[in-house]
Amino acid sequence: MNHKPIVDHRIYTIKPRGMAEFLEVFDRLAMPVLLRHLGRPLAFYTSCIGPLNQVVHLWGYDSLDDFEKRALARDSDPDFREYLQASAHLVIAQETRIILPVQFKSLQ
Repeated sequence: MNHKPIVDHRIYTIKPRGMAEFLEVFDRLAMPVLLRHLGRPLAFYTSCIGPLNQVVHLWGYDSLDDFEKRALARDSDPDFREYLQASAHLVIAQETRIILPVQFKSLQ
């Protein structure tokens, strides 16, 4: 189970038949920047049932302040701007949520 109190939950909708290109661009251009500033993702998935052409990824943070500092570092990185330009024609929509874990006594 995740032990980060703050999770950035992102859903990107990719243009139909653009997933392979998006994943290649993301891996080549975005992931090195994200690993440098955010660390390893908690999870990274693509949809196969329900709404299709979606990428879901989760990143953990220790606090909202930690999230804001790391996001600023990511967004200020010139290499990240290169990724944004290279993927702009592939991303139809993006949802970003900050989610918090629930601590059920029965799961402890």
